[in-house]
Amino acid sequence: MNYIFLDKGFEEIEAVTTIDLLRRAQIELTTVSVTGALLVEGAHGIAVQADRLMQDVDFADALMLILPGGATKLGECNPLCDLLLSHNAAGKPIAAICAAPSVLGELGILEGKQATCYPGFEQYLGESYVGGLVVESKNIITAKGPGLSSDFAFCLIEKLAGAEVADEVYDTAQY
Repeated sequence: MNYIFLDKGFEEIEAVTTIDLLRRAQIELTTVSVTGALLVEGAHGIAVQADRLMQDVDFADALMLILPGGATKLGECNPLCDLLLSHNAAGKPIAAICAAPSVLGELGILEGKQATCYPGFEQYLGESYVGGLVVESKNIITAKGPGLSSDFAFCLIEKLAGAEVADEVYDTAQY
């Protein structure tokens, strides 16, 4: 199972585009609220109903963990931080877009890796910051911001299901 985490103020385009395209690719994806409530309001007032609450998920089956931007408070969720650290230690894939790579940087997950982020968050990535639009480095995938939501999602699809599936979704989505 793959998991995408929602916190108050998440970037709707980054979360919903990623959710939509991964599900079109038939990739199992669960939306997880870290707020304690299933209904989570995004940065632009769009509320999304999460599938599960953080405290109700085991994560033993976790393949990829995905962080949409906007919700930089994800780094304040200790259970999520612990999960990210153990997932990274196991070399499992983690993806973050926009401001969310700053969470990975602050946890030390980006050490020895390359990453990108939304302008103004570079200092949280330290020496890992290389710019770029979508950057894949070892087990980490990062993307710069909202306008790259589809590119980010297609990179995740390719990583999880292969280039052929990504191309099929690319064609059917008329991207």
